[in-house]
Amino acid sequence: MDNLRFIRETMERAGTFTAVSGWGEVVIGCTAIVAALVASRLGLAGWVATWLVEAALAAGVAAVFMMAKAGGAGVPLITGPLRKLILSFSPPMLVGMLLTALFVARGLESLLPGTWMLLYGTGVVTAGTYSVRIVPVMGAAFMVLGAVTLFAPAAWATALLVVGFGGLHIVFGTLIAWRYGG
Repeated sequence: MDNLRFIRETMERAGTFTAVSGWGEVVIGCTAIVAALVASRLGLAGWVATWLVEAALAAGVAAVFMMAKAGGAGVPLITGPLRKLILSFSPPMLVGMLLTALFVARGLESLLPGTWMLLYGTGVVTAGTYSVRIVPVMGAAFMVLGAVTLFAPAAWATALLVVGFGGLHIVFGTLIAWRYGG
């Protein structure tokens, strides 16, 4: 039985994606704060465009930092767990893109900040099942803040986006970096 437990635990560890970069998350948090402040000064089209650019920038930053962390650890980045991470994270992001277009077209843009955080958190929770334990916890924090944001006054949107995409990334990114080596 001990041998079976050892084999099972070894296989579980081998299937865990650990190249999530805490420092990459911190950078994403910083760029999100800048995006929130810039977007808050723009009209609806500029506001949405700023956040879409931020989403693309965040994806690029995450990819670069993950490649650097995996390379520094001598671990191949293109693995089965990475495929699982992408397949788990992508559906909520695709839904977010569709809802963004729909909400803007229907004048429901006040629902975007909460919806974005809920869907991002969902993606992080599901993808985080293939990562270290703190990653799905971060996703759950986004989901809670997203739910609060949906029911908060629209005037709080910028502050809640700063707390969410800025603050949560910085806090959890720092914890990931300290506990899991960058």
